[in-house]
Amino acid sequence: MAEITEETTRFLRADAVEILEPSADRVVPPCPFAGPGRCGGCDWQHASLDAQRRLKADVVAEQLKRLAGIDWKGTVEEVPGAPDGLGWRTRVQFAVNRDGVPGLRRHRSHDIEPIDACLIAHAEVENVGAEVMNWRHASSVEVIASSGGDQAVVVAPKPRRTVAVPDLDTSVAVFVDEGKGRTRVVHGRNHLTERVGERDFQVTGSGFWQVHPGSAATLLGTVLEFADPKPGEWALDLYCGVGLFAAGLAEAVGPEGAVFGVESESVSVRDAERNLRDLPQARFARGRVENALDHFDIERADLVVVDPPRAGLGREVVNRLVTLQAGRIVYVSCDPATLARDLAWFGEQGYRLADLRAFDGFPMTHHVECVALLINDPDGVPTGERATDDVSQAGED
Repeated sequence: MAEITEETTRFLRADAVEILEPSADRVVPPCPFAGPGRCGGCDWQHASLDAQRRLKADVVAEQLKRLAGIDWKGTVEEVPGAPDGLGWRTRVQFAVNRDGVPGLRRHRSHDIEPIDACLIAHAEVENVGAEVMNWRHASSVEVIASSGGDQAVVVAPKPRRTVAVPDLDTSVAVFVDEGKGRTRVVHGRNHLTERVGERDFQVTGSGFWQVHPGSAATLLGTVLEFADPKPGEWALDLYCGVGLFAAGLAEAVGPEGAVFGVESESVSVRDAERNLRDLPQARFARGRVENALDHFDIERADLVVVDPPRAGLGREVVNRLVTLQAGRIVYVSCDPATLARDLAWFGEQGYRLADLRAFDGFPMTHHVECVALLINDPDGVPTGERATDDVSQAGED
């Protein structure tokens, strides 16, 4: 039995208020804070892990078919590091109520559900104990545990307020979020170390890094498999962050090749330059991808890797990338709807989807990570027949 809670011109939103006949895949949510009207962080805890991955595969397939005319019959693969779907999230941002009590937002609400533990949080995040401390005058508190063994707390004060940071273990770094991507160090180093294979990556403050401990290595391996970079090739890494994919590409193309990374966050650009200082064939520049290719007079590339935010590339960037005539484009996406939309636009201009893998980088939630390989095949069958800017319903689905 479902109660309609919202109606739009395209779909209805509802809450399940009674289960008349439970699915064989329905399980008791492991977290006591999960459920209707409760914490909105884990919206799929009531389904078994196998069922979650089947549902995510259905979502990916439906978006590809509806928005791009692509038939995909793949599966969503497990990411190593969280076999039970718990204890994986290495970065957790807690909201803080007016009394200084931390918690997580309720589903589709600004209301805060106080919690004393988070089951999907990594053990080293939980060891900080932020949930049982008082953070009066803070709007949020982010706790980070890096694969290199670092721990940090990032405090965002309310306007014109100062937060008295509770007593923490002396090894935990403390940053203050000053807004607009800037953080100020209160205690400890200003960066964390993430390790993938034999390489360490510096991430300053609360800069972007994959939250599942197995995601960085999994995505890097898949990107390199699809991109198949060869010595001497010229590669682009767009939305490059701190240089994860650029590192693998630069090692593969060698000193006779080149990798050019573009990232909008200046702090991440500096981190990338430091992280790959032993690979002079890799260079980085700050800029928005929408205009960076023209600004830096980039006219060609052998291969391109893109990892845009949830909004995807958009038609302007797709049209500009096509002019580079790259043989391979590898697209990393955290939103199957915007991915499908962009793939259809690529398909209109001669790029065909050659392969796609999907990964469960966010167990217990509806989110899914995809890596797609596009090849320049102007004489082949178009990738899809339909694209639309209206992907809001797809994102909700």
